[in-house]
Amino acid sequence: MKINIKSLKFRAKKELKDFVNEKVSKLSRFDDKIISADVTLTLETANIPENKICEIRLVVPGNDDFVRKSAVTFEEAVANSVDVLQKVLHRKKAKA
Repeated sequence: MKINIKSLKFRAKKELKDFVNEKVSKLSRFDDKIISADVTLTLETANIPENKICEIRLVVPGNDDFVRKSAVTFEEAVANSVDVLQKVLHRKKAKA
């Protein structure tokens, strides 16, 4: 699975990119048909504590899965997004 990371309105450090790669790559255990994952990290300018947003789009033959989560830190937003996608992939596998 190929992982594409985009960071909008800020420059992502290597540690953050490594964290995203580590978390998102674990999704391939749930579905071996995943072609790629497009991860977009955005820093909102609003004056709220949960201004870090993670969007993950899994490219899967048939239907793509998309999740958008916001949190206080990017790591938390990424972890929450991956958790939701794990549940979605688990549900899809159970239906098949």
